[in-house]
Formats: sequence, structure tokens, C-alpha cells
Amino acid sequence: MTKHPTQLTSAEIACIWTNYMQDSMSKCVLTYFLQTVKDEDIRPLIQLAYDISCGHIEKLTTLFQQEQIPLPTGFTEEDVNVNAPRLYTDAFILQYLAHMARVGMLGYSGFTSMGARKDLKTYFIKGLRETSDLFDQTTDLLLEKGLYIRAPYISYPTKTDFVDTHKYLSGFSLFNKQRPLNAIEISHLYMNSVTNHIGSKLSLSFAQISPHKEVQNWMLRGRDISRKHMRVFTRILLDSDIESPISSDVAITDATTPPFSDKLVMFHMGMLSATGTGNYATAASASQRTDLIIDYERLSLEVAQYAKDGADIMIRNKWMEQPPTTLDKEKLVKKKE
Repeated sequence: MTKHPTQLTSAEIACIWTNYMQDSMSKCVLTYFLQTVKDEDIRPLIQLAYDISCGHIEKLTTLFQQEQIPLPTGFTEEDVNVNAPRLYTDAFILQYLAHMARVGMLGYSGFTSMGARKDLKTYFIKGLRETSDLFDQTTDLLLEKGLYIRAPYISYPTKTDFVDTHKYLSGFSLFNKQRPLNAIEISHLYMNSVTNHIGSKLSLSFAQISPHKEVQNWMLRGRDISRKHMRVFTRILLDSDIESPISSDVAITDATTPPFSDKLVMFHMGMLSATGTGNYATAASASQRTDLIIDYERLSLEVAQYAKDGADIMIRNKWMEQPPTTLDKEKLVKKKE
């Protein structure tokens, strides 16, 4: 069978553009981590993550050139100061690596499902394997060092059961106590608590190093939102007599010299906000208590507004790079008139 060249679809262009932006950002962050980490057990994992990002950037650069698509600007050496003082503790760096590997696995699974061309599917599947391996190794080291935040334990069920009343779906009752959380609901409450913990620390560190008041205020607002959402999830867990996840509070130093540009930190928090919105949507669809669904929807709106305000700041400062866009056909028609 004769093969013919296949042009990239809009979905595939979106995937490789997003992937390039994220990996160029990661390369900057990991370069700084390699300069500041002290724990020699963690260094090989940072190096592994760095090598993965560099490999992706090289592959994507070739792909953009082959397809004659302009290479994104992304993030470069200008967006990182490797000589900046140490901003994060080693424990936080390790937790960050695990979190970003988790985000990467979600991203590559999505990219794979949107790809049709064989070379892209092969690339995205390889990326999924690489990030999965990184996640495996980082969680192993977190466990070894006693830093892994486990999901809450529950008693093993002694029998199978079926829902026998519509009250099972209701989270509100004036006369009866809410039903206990099921394991699926607990898992999402736990995961969203952990991700908000990481987000609150990152946003605080970015506020600490930014020289721009507008960025500082937006980052501090992000910290407050993350803390608020953690309190919501903790309250729900405690109402079912389940302890919330606990982590060390030591994560950032008192350094104020910026290791990263404002353009990079704004993009980073915007990316995490988008991931958080997706996590909330997944949690809402998996939860069966209506009060939880309403909470996730309410909190998602808050995150969406926060992300919108962050995008406005980036646009005003010319930090937001525009994704590939279709042509405005009406403009082309008017040009000919």
C-alpha cells in the first residue's frame, strides 16, 4: 500500500505546541533545581526529568521544521537565573517532581488520544512511558524518605452491596446525617488537597521572588484560593471522620532573588490552574453525592476567574504567546474588496 504524506490536524498542532511550551518551561525549572539541590539521592531524578524535557524539545523542534510551522518562542535561558539563591527545600523539589510527572501523564494520555499520525502517536506514547517511569521513581524515593502523602485508609468492606435508595445521591438533608463518603469520593478529595498544597507553596514562592506588585498580588491570591479549597476538602473528610492529608510545612526558603522570569511563573501557574479545573471536573463526574458535585463546580468557577485575571496580566505585559490560529476568512474577503 502506497503511503502519502499527511498534514497535521489542528488537534495535533495544538498538542505539539502545548508540549513544546511546557517542556521548555520545565527545562528552565529543572536547570535551576540541578544547581540548588543538595540531596544526592534526588539529583539523578532531576537529571532524568531534565533529559526527558531536552529530548522532547529536540524532537519537537525537528517536527516544527519539517512541517514548516514557526517554532514557538517558549522559554529560554533568559527566563532562568541559575545563580539565584536556593528557593526550595529538597523535600519540596522531590514532591514537585512527582506532581509534575503526574500532570505529564495526564497530558500525554490526552495528546495520545488526539493524535492520528503514526509518528506523533509513537512520540506521545513514548512521552507517557517516560513520565510514568519518572513518577514511579519519584514516588519510590518519597516513600523511602517518609515524605509520600498517602491517601486516607478505610476499613475493608466485608460484603458487596447495592444502592437501595435515591437518598444515596443526596448530599443535603435537614433531618438525616449525610451518608459517609465512598472510596472514589475520598480519593478525589485527597488528590485535590495534595495538588492545592503544592499550588499554595508554588504561588507563595513566586510572589516572594517577583519584582512586580501586580504579579505578587495575583500569586498571593492564588495561595489564598488554594488554602481555601484545602479547607473545604478537609472539612468534608473530617465530617466523615477521615483525616486529611498531612505534609511538612517547610517548602520554601527566605530567598527573594528571582530564579525565574515573571513570564515563566505566570505561565506555570496558569498551566496548574487549567490542570486543577480538569481535576475538579473529573472529581465532580466521579462523585455521587450532590453536595460534592456542587462544591467542585463552585470552586471550578473561582479557579477559572483566577486564571482569566492571570491571562489579563500576561496580555498587558506581552508575556502570553499565542497558540497557532486558523485564518480569519472574513478579513481575507475584505482585503480583496
